Amino acid sequence: MRVLVVDDERRLARSLKLGLEAEGFSVDLAHDGDDGLWYARENNYDAIVLDLMLPGINGYQVCAALRTERNWTPILMLTAKDGEWDQVEGLDTGADDYLTKPFSFAVLVARLRAIARRGARERPTALEVGDLVIDPAARTVRRGESDVPLTSREFAVLSFLARHKGEVVSKSQILNAVWDFDFDGDPNIVEVYIRHLRNKVDRPFGRTAIQTIRGAGYRLASDGG
Repeated sequence: MRVLVVDDERRLARSLKLGLEAEGFSVDLAHDGDDGLWYARENNYDAIVLDLMLPGINGYQVCAALRTERNWTPILMLTAKDGEWDQVEGLDTGADDYLTKPFSFAVLVARLRAIARRGARERPTALEVGDLVIDPAARTVRRGESDVPLTSREFAVLSFLARHKGEVVSKSQILNAVWDFDFDGDPNIVEVYIRHLRNKVDRPFGRTAIQTIRGAGYRLASDGG
């Protein structure tokens, strides 16, 4: 197996290279997002170990760029962040698996072999709710033929609603997914972002897809409103 390791922690990257080579892998190293993207574009790999927090472009952006280019090399995201939303965003941008530091080397090897066995198969990532199309890899939203620019937090809230289209989700569920479990600010911030989203993806198009369910939470209509 030929593997690309993209990690700015040079000692860790070197240790991974030595350990993986001892397991029979052939390993290339990159220490920032730009170099990692170049290596991934120029070479054929069986798998990529991709750190999330990188100098230059980050791991999300590297993964999203490759998937947008229809490069389906299996990606194992490796990061010190362990929030639920970080995992969701990593997988939504096209990663195949997710491992949090510190990790067991044996588990990393097993997961690498598992994603390599599944192979480089296409994994569409766009979420479609009626004529509302949310593409986590490209970080774009369209309503019909119109592009809808959103902030990163607005995009995160809308993506969460889209993954649960037709379901009622509570304010606390949105907070936990988008702001993490340790959020200690005003929970009414969710209402602010719901209002922003309605002003961008519903009202300009004469839609009412984002619904308030009194006493329960919010729902994105499964037909896109």
